[in-house]
Formats: sequence, C-alpha cells, structure tokens
Amino acid sequence: MYKLIPFLFPFFLLTSSLLLQPKFTLLTLTTQTTHKKNQITNKSNFSLPIYHLNSILNHTNNTSAFTDRINRDSARVASLARDISLRLERYRLDDFGSDVVSGLFQGSGEYFIRVGVGTPAREQYLVIDSGSDVIWLQCMPCDQCYSQSDPIFDPSTSSSFLAVTCGGRICHLVSGTSCSNPDESCRYEVSYRDGSYSKGVVALETLTFGSTTVSGVAIGCGHHNHGLFTGAGGLLGLGWGPTSFLAQLGGSAGGVFSYCLVSRGSSSEAGTLVFGRTEGVPVGAVWVPLLRNPRAPSFYYVGLLGLGVAGVRLPLEEDMFQLSEDGYGGVVMDTGTAVTRLPEQAYNTLRDAFVSAAVGLPRTSGVSIFDTCYNLNGYSSVRVPTVSFYFEEGAILTLPARNFLIPVDNLGTFCFAFAPSPTGLSIMGNIQQEGIQITFDVATGFVGFGPNNC
Repeated sequence: MYKLIPFLFPFFLLTSSLLLQPKFTLLTLTTQTTHKKNQITNKSNFSLPIYHLNSILNHTNNTSAFTDRINRDSARVASLARDISLRLERYRLDDFGSDVVSGLFQGSGEYFIRVGVGTPAREQYLVIDSGSDVIWLQCMPCDQCYSQSDPIFDPSTSSSFLAVTCGGRICHLVSGTSCSNPDESCRYEVSYRDGSYSKGVVALETLTFGSTTVSGVAIGCGHHNHGLFTGAGGLLGLGWGPTSFLAQLGGSAGGVFSYCLVSRGSSSEAGTLVFGRTEGVPVGAVWVPLLRNPRAPSFYYVGLLGLGVAGVRLPLEEDMFQLSEDGYGGVVMDTGTAVTRLPEQAYNTLRDAFVSAAVGLPRTSGVSIFDTCYNLNGYSSVRVPTVSFYFEEGAILTLPARNFLIPVDNLGTFCFAFAPSPTGLSIMGNIQQEGIQITFDVATGFVGFGPNNC
C-alpha cells in the first residue's frame, strides 16, 4: 500500500502573485506504517478531533475502501445536484419571500467527530457535513436501522431529552417536518437520491463536545433509517441554515468554525474541529469571500475564477464557475463530497493540461469515475505538475501532490482526483481540502485558508 508524503514544497501555497507559484512538486511513495493516536491539546472547550471514515471502519483492503468511497461520493453528488434543481424549480413557482427553507439533503460524508449525546452523555460518531443544517442520529426503539459503530442512542435513558410538538416554533424550522395536530410529536423525514433516508421525531437534547456541554440542541431522533451512513450514528449539520449546529450555538461561537482534515498517509489519525472566534480564526490566513445563494441557503459558495496547471492559468471563461442570479452553477465547498467535481469543459481542460505537463508518467487504465490514472508501482518518487485554484481578490491555492494524485489500490495505481459534474454545479471536495486549515466565518462572510496544516 502507498501513501503520499509532501516533499520540497509546503502543503499549500496561497499568494496574491503568480510569480511565487511552483510549476512542479514531488510525489514520494513509501510503504504505509502503523498510525499512532493523535494527541491533541485543546486550547478551547470547543476543539475536538476529526476522524476519517476508514480509520473507524478499519479497512484492510484499500481497493474495497476506494470502491465504497466512490459509490458513496457519487450518490452524494447526485443528491446535492438533484436537491438544488428541485429547490430552483420550486422557487420558479412560489413567492420567494414567503418560502422559508432550512437545510439541504445531506450525503454520507467521510469525516466523523465524537459527540456525547444526552444526560448522561453517550458517545456517538457523527458525520460532519458543511452542506446541511440538519442534526440527526439513530434512536431506539429502532424499527429499521443501519449498522453503526456504537450502540444506538436510547432517549429513554437521557434525562435531558425533550420531544418537540407540532405547535412549537422549532418544528417549523427543521427541514422535512410534517404535522397534523399541534399537540402531536413533530416528525421529520430526510431522503436521498440513492434511496437512503432517516425518519423520526424532532427533539431537544444535550450534546457534549469534550468538556463543553451544549443544551437544548434541536435534533432529529431517527427510528427508521437506511443508507450509506456506514459506521456513524448520524450527522452533524454545519451548513449556513438556521438549524445547523453553528447557528444553534448563536453568539457563543461568534459564527465561526474551523477544521483541518487529516491527510491520507499522515502520522495522525485525527484532524481537528474548532468552534468559536477566539480559537477558530487563525492569524495569517488568506481570506476569500463567501457567496450566498438564497435558493440553496445551507451551502457555502466561493468565488472561483479559474484553474491552473504547472503555474499557468488555463484558458477558461470566468463565468464557467459563476453563481447565476437564478441560483444555478457556482462552486460549493463541501466536507461530505470526496472528489472535486467541475463542469465538463473545465474538467477536460484541466485533465488535458495535467496530462500534457506530466511528461514521462506511465499511464494505465481508468478506474471507476477516474479516466486519468498512472501505474507508479516500483517508483520511490515522481515529479508531477502542480494544480492551482484561482479565487476572487487574487488568492491562489496551490495543492500538494497528494491532494490531486491519489492511490486507488494496493498495486501502485494513482489517479487524478477530479471528475466532471453532472450539472453546472462545481463542488470542492474533501480530498482537495485535506491537510489545510479551513475556517468559515459566517458572521463576516469569508472562508480562510491556512496558515496551519495537519
């Protein structure tokens, strides 16, 4: 098995000048070693470790893990694209100002955090999802549940569990609720294009993050669940909507959360997730404006202007990545999608430029959604061209090699980790975000990159 180790250049390069961009970086391939548990000293009560899905499931077959991940990822992308399309069609029919919508359909995600649920707290793995503002978990009695790593949460054992009725304001804020009588329990349902779903009741519950306890959090308690949420007990929505965990924290978090997703092959098993302005806003970060799509309010859109290979910006029209006035297109940063999706023309141009610049790398057959792969078996290192994102206000993000050339099996096959989008929507996935400290400051409307890595 192989892993990617950055060499010669830093994890990422953020500049306002093209002159500082490297053209090539070195991809070093070594045999994987046993990970040691990451010891994190929390300077804030709202700081906690993030685990990758594979570290929870203990995959030993890299090919199987890759196939599972791509299947989950494809379902996620289809679900996000379908959800935005449905919302836009609805807004074409309804009065925009009178239709209050919170949250989007979520996907399975790839990164988990450990959260204590209830009183006394019982720990659960929850998927962190920046594309959703719904918090839910599997609950007893469970009429239908998928397999998870921890015992399913039993609300009857929690003294802080409080069911929400249909007459309550919270019931009307949570996405996918239904009611017929104000005194009945508020029921919710979220569903996905691949057939996955979670159904149950809305409740207020206490969540514990390390030594910090947050009471009165609106969650979905799912009694009928099915789908691709393998290992996790549920989902923690961190999107821009009114019922996301960040929104429910209110002023106590200052509208800020920051994460660092540990890179594959890192000596650490866990990255970090931090809530709060004091600890979450790093000094020295490069900031890019966030864009708001009122018709898809949970998504974090960014102003991407172009792409580059080997330090050269590609000849792409800037409006290819533009968020239109009617809500179509744009670029979303999403922790729940693994592989970055681009409009077909942008993807083809990026791929062709990379292939032309990657002179001497031995090509091999495509794998799954990847059409550009290389046989690096027997190599100790290879020289590869850099890949860059050009954002608004002059910021440039140049990726380390392991964030765009990834192993897909145990045989030394590495693939170019981008894919065409099924729609005009672009998604910056978590593979391209790995190892980079990323901060969302929703209070000021900016996303920050760096300066730290993990």
